[in-house]
Amino acid sequence: MSAARRRYPVGIQDFGKLREGGFVYVDKTALMYQLVSEVQYCFINRPRRFGKSLLLSTLAAYFEGRRGLFHGLAIEQMEREWTKHPVLRFDFSTGKYSTETILADDINAKLLEYEHQYGLQQEHLSHNVRMRQLIRAAYSHTGQQVVILVDEYDSAMLHNIDRPEMQARVREMMRNLFAPIKEADPMLRFVLLTGITKFSQMSVFSELNNLTNISMSPKYDALCGITEEELTSQMRTDIELFAGRRGMTYDQAHAELKQMYDGYHFSEGMTEVYNPFSLLKCFLLDKMDSYWFESATPTFLIQLLQGRGEDLTDIDGVVRMESAFDVPIDGKIDDPIPVLFQSGYLTVKNARMGSSEMRYTLGFPNREVRVGFAKAYLAHIAPEKTNGRSAIEDAYETFRDTDDFPSFVEALKSFFSAYPYNINNHNERHYQSVLYTLLVAFGADVSAEKVTAMGRIDVVLRMPNSIYVMELKYNRPVEEAMNQMVNRRYAEALALDGRPVHRVALCFSSEERNITDWTTD
Repeated sequence: MSAARRRYPVGIQDFGKLREGGFVYVDKTALMYQLVSEVQYCFINRPRRFGKSLLLSTLAAYFEGRRGLFHGLAIEQMEREWTKHPVLRFDFSTGKYSTETILADDINAKLLEYEHQYGLQQEHLSHNVRMRQLIRAAYSHTGQQVVILVDEYDSAMLHNIDRPEMQARVREMMRNLFAPIKEADPMLRFVLLTGITKFSQMSVFSELNNLTNISMSPKYDALCGITEEELTSQMRTDIELFAGRRGMTYDQAHAELKQMYDGYHFSEGMTEVYNPFSLLKCFLLDKMDSYWFESATPTFLIQLLQGRGEDLTDIDGVVRMESAFDVPIDGKIDDPIPVLFQSGYLTVKNARMGSSEMRYTLGFPNREVRVGFAKAYLAHIAPEKTNGRSAIEDAYETFRDTDDFPSFVEALKSFFSAYPYNINNHNERHYQSVLYTLLVAFGADVSAEKVTAMGRIDVVLRMPNSIYVMELKYNRPVEEAMNQMVNRRYAEALALDGRPVHRVALCFSSEERNITDWTTD
């Protein structure tokens, strides 16, 4: 196939269809072979649209002995026997499990499909008995150990995250379905469960206490997604084609793709991983856009952040210990940070060993997620009918291009004046959070609470031609804000950048609930 006719498998999760259709495939088979050689029972969680379903489809094809599909791939030279195993695959990734009946019917349909294959008629029996008999029948009929693959085991839990009674029924149904797996050990070759979140001690994990969680293992952190090495070697042609069509050099295109879609780290190994869905769709449509983020908004998690009084300045750079990444068995999420990580909105920025467990610093992985999350958060903290929202974005773009800061301040005043009187904004932190979120949503190079030798800078905004160091005050004189920046030498902390540094003092009033005074040097 010529380079100009590359086919990108956006939305294709079937390995056979992908290979037979001549679509681009990033070869994960060497790592997959390592996994099936080393681990018998395992679990991995990854964000949605990160290749979990394709991984299970690839594993199914491998265990079914479909050697022809792997021609030219790494595993072709590693596997010698290509033994055909019976594969039982349970896919919960597409279900909308709003009721117990819907889930029960889906499980029943999956069991029936395999029961007909092995001549079983046991619909009147419970799910756990049917699963036990099914494993035995598959083993007996083929003389080979059985492979069980479960796609997004947690789908029904996540669809009912705010319904504890339904979650309890879901846990019981999943326990009944998968309980026979442990006792069937002699008849099993390999078991893999995937999901987005690991619910700690959920019946599946308590029943399968021999399940190895590889989600944050450095050895397998590249199992899903596209690594930097894979992109620049196996997909170099795609970068070249993308660059050529956009009138860019290879290095320019690579840098933009990296800023937009790279940055995921799933372990202390810090392997660089690109979002596969967005990257492939970018190549397919020849346009850089927020494909992954815009396909779903983390409304529930944003509401949970708000309920805890947290905002973007709290979560970008937040620290959690490894034990925090198990969601409680009852599914009640008190801390949204682990789920934000597991869902792909945050990633590992730094990892080090604490006194007894790993300590992770988390942050937004890339521009797509950072800007997308800020826009989603802004929609919640800003008034619903803020007529000046587009006007302030226009003002920011003018400010970015011309350094016309006074006009931007006037746009900010209009924006804040639209807030209803009953929104809780009686503190400096509120205005800092809104300003920071606005700038992030506009794609600005901005940071909050930047630490210097003399203190913390409220907001640092890096524009193409200048840097703005901002100090915000609430019911305090503007001179106090400016004197603080001068006395603590905030501008000097950024002088090595080379761009002019401007100090900006912004003062808000509780009476007017807006910017009442400001100055810059």
